[in-house]
Amino acid sequence: MIFARIEKRLAKWKNKMAKINDKYQWTKHSIYKMRCYGLSQQRIKRIIRHPARIEEAIVPSLIAAMSPYGRSPEGRQLHKGEIWVMYQISKKQIKIITAWRYPGKSSARDPIPQEILDEIKSIV
Repeated sequence: MIFARIEKRLAKWKNKMAKINDKYQWTKHSIYKMRCYGLSQQRIKRIIRHPARIEEAIVPSLIAAMSPYGRSPEGRQLHKGEIWVMYQISKKQIKIITAWRYPGKSSARDPIPQEILDEIKSIV
């Protein structure tokens, strides 16, 4: 009963998002995580367009992008945590797999080669 209501809400939200952006494809999991962590679709798109760091994801052929979050009341930049987005590039479309908040600062891993970064910029 409760799951049916959640499924209806997710389907309604996904249909609304599909109409707005034809360049991005959202999975149910990504929509659920965005609602769970209080992330908007504009924030996710901004992280994909202007990431602070891009790495190869744990899953093969996926890309993970990160942007730090957190500001002090005076407006100084703090690093409370990170917002990560995992996505896949297909033909003229970006499929967003998941998004999450990481509390703290993660260490850098495998960077993405420059030719793949150029391909991402051409799509976005």
